[in-house]
Amino acid sequence: MATRIIFFMALGLTSIESTYAENIQTVKISYITQQQKVPPALSNLDAFIQNKGMMGAKIAINDNNTTGQFTGQKFELNTIIVPVDGDVVHVFKQQVTADISFVISNLPVQQLKQLADLDLAKDKLFFDATTIDDELRNSQCRNNVLHLLPSRAMRADALAQYMMKKRWSKWFLVTGMTRQDQLYGQALKRAANRFGIKIVAEKQWTHTYDARRTASSDVPVFTQGVDYDVLVVADEQGLFGEYFEYRTWIPRPVIGTQGLVATAWHKTHEQWGAVQMQNRFKMLAGRRMQEQDYAAYLAARSIGEAVVRTKSNQMQTVKDYLMGNEFALQGYKGKPLSFRAWNGQLRQPVLLAAARSLVATAPIEGFLHPKTDLDTLGFDFPESSCNRKGGSGNMPPPVAENVDAEDIKAKVEKVIQQLTDYYNTQWK
Repeated sequence: MATRIIFFMALGLTSIESTYAENIQTVKISYITQQQKVPPALSNLDAFIQNKGMMGAKIAINDNNTTGQFTGQKFELNTIIVPVDGDVVHVFKQQVTADISFVISNLPVQQLKQLADLDLAKDKLFFDATTIDDELRNSQCRNNVLHLLPSRAMRADALAQYMMKKRWSKWFLVTGMTRQDQLYGQALKRAANRFGIKIVAEKQWTHTYDARRTASSDVPVFTQGVDYDVLVVADEQGLFGEYFEYRTWIPRPVIGTQGLVATAWHKTHEQWGAVQMQNRFKMLAGRRMQEQDYAAYLAARSIGEAVVRTKSNQMQTVKDYLMGNEFALQGYKGKPLSFRAWNGQLRQPVLLAAARSLVATAPIEGFLHPKTDLDTLGFDFPESSCNRKGGSGNMPPPVAENVDAEDIKAKVEKVIQQLTDYYNTQWK
């Protein structure tokens, strides 16, 4: 008798498992990257990491599937690594099939735009886990691309806010010769103008030889004759910026791409559960988490959060939820993260870190915004030139075109004067 009961119980469990397997919802995600040529070593301290970002996506998929066991959903990650000299577009067409709606991209700006503009990509949602380009979030924005890393403008604004808090308002700006350095320099100048900081000097580092050998003599001469509070460096490749600290003519701190840096993630970050994430990543990947790992993790977790909440694996349903007011993602930064409807940028605090310490987290207290202080970093809606056609309908209310800031200022001053006159005549 007992044997029969056990047999029928096992039969019942098998039937339940079979029914569950039939009803499970599968979510397919592609992660695409391209192998990079190993660059010349600028320092033996930092080993070159190939395929940064991939492990972050894998860990997030595991987290999604842990939740999916209880919600009837399964997440599958299709990893695509294009060879160094491979054709990214050709590989994408071959391997990203029609049933894959979500693509995590670890590609440069130009290649990402090529993929997003393909006819077969119109029904896919791209999660940009690599670029920090401001134009890709403004005039060159794509309706089917969301951005996970803070833009250059967000990073520059974060630095400027902290400098205003410290009252270090006189900047000496040094930029490199690459296009990326020039773009970061533009973001720094925009931030300075935005927060009332004065750039007292601006120079370009044009030395073509190895700065490690001659920095002690070149840097003092290069920085001589300028009175400033802080030296601001735009050197995204790290070709010369590291060698300014302790070598300037007058003793001043260094910020920008070296010294005090603005970043999405940093090895010194330990608050709000970050230390557990740091340890878990290091145990599984055998190295420290980088910005691209964090961005890819957020991308896959965003998909997981939206799919669980909407109970749908359809691209448009997921996208509408991601761009809506209900979406909130925990990112180990103390505040829920969300996407800006006007340009697809992920709102998030920006870490300000030195080599071995976390100095501050922006937005800095005291910088206010009518909706969220996270929108004090980067391009707010009135400043954005992005036209996301076919958006989710969640766009902020339109503002009048060709608004004259001086005209608005004059009108505000006039109203203030009228109120003052009324107070003087009626209440004194």
